Amino acid sequence: MATPDAQLAADVLAGMRDIPDFPEEGVVFKDFTPVLLDTSLRDRIVQDTVQRRRGQVDVVAGIEARGFILGSMIAHALGVGFVPVRKAGRLPAAVHRQTYTLEYGTATLEIHQDAVSHQERVLVVDDVLATGGTLSATCELIERCGASVAAIELVLEIEALSGRDRLAAYDLHCLTSV
Repeated sequence: MATPDAQLAADVLAGMRDIPDFPEEGVVFKDFTPVLLDTSLRDRIVQDTVQRRRGQVDVVAGIEARGFILGSMIAHALGVGFVPVRKAGRLPAAVHRQTYTLEYGTATLEIHQDAVSHQERVLVVDDVLATGGTLSATCELIERCGASVAAIELVLEIEALSGRDRLAAYDLHCLTSV
């Protein structure tokens, strides 16, 4: 019989789907959205993170867009605030901005300058770790605000893209990998 962690990892992999040639030809997108439809699986993912991080964080930062969904649920369960990390041009107040490289191009993320305060411990949440560019940019934004990245929580790591290497300075946990 599989351990609870191994069973959760297997269930997550079974719940995701591959979308070939998205967002461009040659990229296989790991689609997390079917997992969100499975309320039991989604709740198990949230509880897994909450058990590991309770008492260790002051705020959760979720990366657009699937990180918003999981991150806000995790923040609620932890009883802490939630901060969105958004694509450029979508936040109304003064922002910090960071441009980074993806496996298929470049992008820019933003966070409100006052989203987190000095000395706050931030849990960063997203669905998939690929090259690490998005997460690295997010960590830099949080640190630019004066807060610290307490940990990073992810659902899936694509090991062949070596994204973990860019995040070696952080406490990083992925439920499963391919």
